[in-house]
Amino acid sequence: MSTFVLVHGAWHGGWVWYKIAGLLRQQGHTVHTPDLPGHDGGTMPLAQITLKAYVDRLAEVINQCSEPVVLVGHSMGGVVISQTAEQCSERISALVYVCAFLLQDGECLLQWAEADKEALVPGNLVFSEDKTSVTLRAEAISEALYGDCNPEVIDLAIKLLVPQATAPLATAVHLTAEKFGRVPRIYVECLRDRAISLAIQREMYKAAGGSQVFTLDCDHSPMSSMPEELTKCLLAALQIRQPAAGTV
Repeated sequence: MSTFVLVHGAWHGGWVWYKIAGLLRQQGHTVHTPDLPGHDGGTMPLAQITLKAYVDRLAEVINQCSEPVVLVGHSMGGVVISQTAEQCSERISALVYVCAFLLQDGECLLQWAEADKEALVPGNLVFSEDKTSVTLRAEAISEALYGDCNPEVIDLAIKLLVPQATAPLATAVHLTAEKFGRVPRIYVECLRDRAISLAIQREMYKAAGGSQVFTLDCDHSPMSSMPEELTKCLLAALQIRQPAAGTV
């Protein structure tokens, strides 16, 4: 059996993975769904939360595991797992990006988000007065994030969303072929995603190269709308082979 570490996206927490975690555990796998700083009910001010703080939190979880892990990132979580792989490549057996930001060295999330003219999220972001946090306009949340989900799932998720620290979104990743590039990776694209358009998803993973791609006909939240199908994609990471040469 294997160990999975599932990383949530902006505004969410580890709770978003409850269906996937249950399905993986039913098959005997170990699953961790950590909350990133600022998403955990802690007291750290949003102004002090950085991409490094996210990576350090994940590194703590990974280093406590008894074996290399399959590290999975949804949406913004893709940025976090990439930078974590640069720091902990020997502790990660595979990376899985679930309709996530897959950046190249020197890029930040906001660069790609601002270029995404088809998505609903960029035009509905509301920054705090001091620019240290950002939320999503209430009227856009359902369509942007949960288009195929049941109303009960949407209502519960909206109640659990928290403000997102801005710094991790504006911080460039630093990735190398020798570390990040040596970890095999899978990209799960979502055809009807309104948070990160399909065109942008494809542009990112093609530019990065080296990803095995799976396609789901769903919204931005396949962990809720297509959990069985997404679980199969995650399990495919147990068979993926290390690339012949690292790519960034």
